[in-house]
Amino acid sequence: MKETKIYERPKSWKKGVHTHYCPGCGHGITHRILCEVIDELGIQEKTIGIAPVGCAAMMYDYIDVDFCEAAHGRAPALATGLKRTRPDQVVFTYQGDGDLASIGTAEIVHVANRGEKITTIFINNAIYGMTGGQMAPTTLVGQRATTCPEGRDPNLAGYPMRMCELLATLKTPAYIARVSVAQPKYIIEAKKAIKKAFEYQISGKGYSFVEVLSNCPTNWGMQPVKAFEWTVSAMMPYYPLGVFKDFDKEAE
Repeated sequence: MKETKIYERPKSWKKGVHTHYCPGCGHGITHRILCEVIDELGIQEKTIGIAPVGCAAMMYDYIDVDFCEAAHGRAPALATGLKRTRPDQVVFTYQGDGDLASIGTAEIVHVANRGEKITTIFINNAIYGMTGGQMAPTTLVGQRATTCPEGRDPNLAGYPMRMCELLATLKTPAYIARVSVAQPKYIIEAKKAIKKAFEYQISGKGYSFVEVLSNCPTNWGMQPVKAFEWTVSAMMPYYPLGVFKDFDKEAE
């Protein structure tokens, strides 16, 4: 019987490297999606990624495109400078919830409001991952973290921030969507959204933002399978999946 290859390493994934991510972490899945999109669009030689401060700080070790490292929360500002200097390049930021929705709140709001022609991939796993599991702006009400061991209390910490909904109130962003990598059917839709976000940048339509609901088995204190299930059962009701802004549909 003739063998048919249906799955292989993306060309933009560096050969012979393994990630440092914890077993079951959604970062690896999202990295894979990014590489597939870069390959399919044929943009490997013209892509510049901005690595964050956080679990994905060393993503440049895995994805074979040019990278810069930004100070905590400042990836959108760095990306703005790069894109304005090299408008021929495809520039994306890859940021976690602490990086983007906490210390980087001002940067992300203003880059979206200016309609910078870059793409942001926002990983929402509802907790600070790299630094030990502290409460993040996206931590759910009642969810436990090292800085709220009895669960997030909205009377003390406010309610979890919905970044897609917040940015969608702005006039200038071209594309804003929330996806997940919790199950195969969601991964398929996540890839479509990330690819569309890059296509919008390439065609010059404006700023694109894709939020990815991920998981953190280590800091959630769960086995990977349970963590993916919790992403669906607990996170999705508060962070519904979908497209919140789409330039093409608004132009129809």
